[in-house]
Amino acid sequence: MLELFYKGIIIGVLVSSPMGPIGMLCIQRTLAKGQWSGFVSGLGAAFSDLLYAAVTSLFMGLVVNFVEAHQKPLQIFGSVVILLFGYYIFRNNPVQSLQRNQENRQTTWRDLVTAFLLTLSNVLIVLLLIGLYARFGFLLPEHSVEMTVAGLAGICGGCVLWWLFITFVVSLFRKWFNIRGLKILNRIVGSVIMFLAVFGLISSIWYFNCF
Repeated sequence: MLELFYKGIIIGVLVSSPMGPIGMLCIQRTLAKGQWSGFVSGLGAAFSDLLYAAVTSLFMGLVVNFVEAHQKPLQIFGSVVILLFGYYIFRNNPVQSLQRNQENRQTTWRDLVTAFLLTLSNVLIVLLLIGLYARFGFLLPEHSVEMTVAGLAGICGGCVLWWLFITFVVSLFRKWFNIRGLKILNRIVGSVIMFLAVFGLISSIWYFNCF
């Protein structure tokens, strides 16, 4: 059981580590609002990853069939969601954000929920999880329910450790960013996220038209 827990931690780190839109979002929020905001956003992503990991563990065959049967619309949907979110960050005014943070402490929940929903829109993470499960022998017939739960706890722990590490490192550089720097950062992060979304959208349409 302990071995499966350690494997889960490795899988959690590997699932979280690609610096895609959610990674850029956590970095942006850490620099704009502080480490807590970035970490909470990472927690939202971790909860979404854990949900997909649990569903994949329980319904491996059904999940694989569904994703393979609807891969094109799922990729397009996820790309559109990410594109809209990238545009929102691009247009976001850091001065207004700082004012809202001072006036409204409920933004923590908003940070968590938006990161959760953004990560949840990427259904194709299931394919990554399946590959990692196979690589590490994570799901085997002889594994009990308790062992599977321990493995899922490890995945959650790995995700949390990754976001704690990233937000801590990024927060060390926060003092060098002023309001103008945050505004430029929003433009850069928003542009990168929109580029990734457009690239994913075009590649998805091109791939499925060719094959």
